[in-house]
Amino acid sequence: MPESSDLDLVLALERELQTPACRSDPARLEELLAPEYIEFGASGQVWSRTEIIAELAGEDGGVIEVHDLEAREVSDDVVLVLWRSRMADRQALRSSLWHREPSGWRLVHHQGTPTG
Repeated sequence: MPESSDLDLVLALERELQTPACRSDPARLEELLAPEYIEFGASGQVWSRTEIIAELAGEDGGVIEVHDLEAREVSDDVVLVLWRSRMADRQALRSSLWHREPSGWRLVHHQGTPTG
């Protein structure tokens, strides 16, 4: 069972992924995103790990506001993170699935669902 310190670490990693510094650093993204990573974007696009790393390299560095961030234990080595994002006039519900590996916590799946 993940301890509260594990949940805090996963939440910190989720926040880090929303920063321009992390998003523009392919080496850091490779550390955080599992090889099998897949994302269902709020745009409706499906992204692989390779595709999202390339996409984020060209991002304009806009600020992503993180709201209502919470972590839920799924199993001993899996944590679900739920939150709301706001970027400019776009808002979305977000979910991320993190898996503990020998090297640390890695993101395996992310989904964004646009909201009104």
